[in-house]
Amino acid sequence: MRKDNSVPEGVVHRLWIESDHLAGNLLGDPSRRRIDVYIPAGHDGRGLPLLVDLAGYTAGGPAHTNWKNYGENVPERLDRLIGTGAMPPVVVAFPDCFTRLGGNQYIDSAAMGPWETFLIREMLPFVEERFGCGGDGHRGVFGKSSGGYGALVHALRHGGSVWSAAASHSGDVGFEYLYHLGEFAGTLRHLVDHGLSIETFIRKFEAGPKAKDADWHALMILAQCATFDPDPSQFCGIRLPVDLHTGELIAERWANWLSWDPLRMADAAEHLDTLRKLKLLFIDCGDIDQYNMVYGSRILHRKLETAGVLHTYEEFHDNHFSVDYRMDISLPLLAKALS
Repeated sequence: MRKDNSVPEGVVHRLWIESDHLAGNLLGDPSRRRIDVYIPAGHDGRGLPLLVDLAGYTAGGPAHTNWKNYGENVPERLDRLIGTGAMPPVVVAFPDCFTRLGGNQYIDSAAMGPWETFLIREMLPFVEERFGCGGDGHRGVFGKSSGGYGALVHALRHGGSVWSAAASHSGDVGFEYLYHLGEFAGTLRHLVDHGLSIETFIRKFEAGPKAKDADWHALMILAQCATFDPDPSQFCGIRLPVDLHTGELIAERWANWLSWDPLRMADAAEHLDTLRKLKLLFIDCGDIDQYNMVYGSRILHRKLETAGVLHTYEEFHDNHFSVDYRMDISLPLLAKALS
């Protein structure tokens, strides 16, 4: 729903791309993917910066362009921010990266698929060639939750070379706080009703007719297993990093997870040097985030400050959900940094 009907309305183009890199993925997900692209009013896209929106878990990019009750979708928010002069015009791409396991962390995985490669080698050239936007020095990535994690990891790995600005809203940071302390045990408890069988649980989930909130939560943890420590020999490539009976961590598997924690990645000099190449790095998190991400975010902020990496860090009094209003802060910063 538009908050300001006086501002001009941009256009959202619905495009489709057939991905060579996603073809034949282990989960059997479609390789033909939808990408919605927002072009601001009065522009055809040429010469404008490009932002890429990475959706959070259970969503895909096109969900952010859908009509939204009692609130703006992202194109409507962009219309207002651009139309009122709060931010310069930009093109925004909304790629569909949804998977059989309910979402994505936007990195390459032998189980989930090569999503990082898809985004960089296929999605970006496809959009930029079509609209004449973006290009070196004029690309930014942003997202919330899993999308915020994706934006942060892409910044750590490809800052300066691919992305020149990044914004992470409530992104997954600090895996010990987020996963180790409770989430794995909760998943094991949920699997008890399925004979501790991941396959039984997922097939029942897919058969329906109705999934409970606890089902979605367990599926989210299993999706992370397939992302950070995939085992293609297992059903959907999933193995938990804990003993199924005692809940004890399996050290070598947990180490694979930690290697993808932005807190650990930020200990590497090469990743810090990559972040220094960004024109803007924005990180925020609610101070009562249910998934404890605020603690990892605070530690990351301290590490970046100590290392002299320029960034903007903010906390706000809210939890993990319904925080799209924070884009009123990040989107203008991204657009101005890239313009």
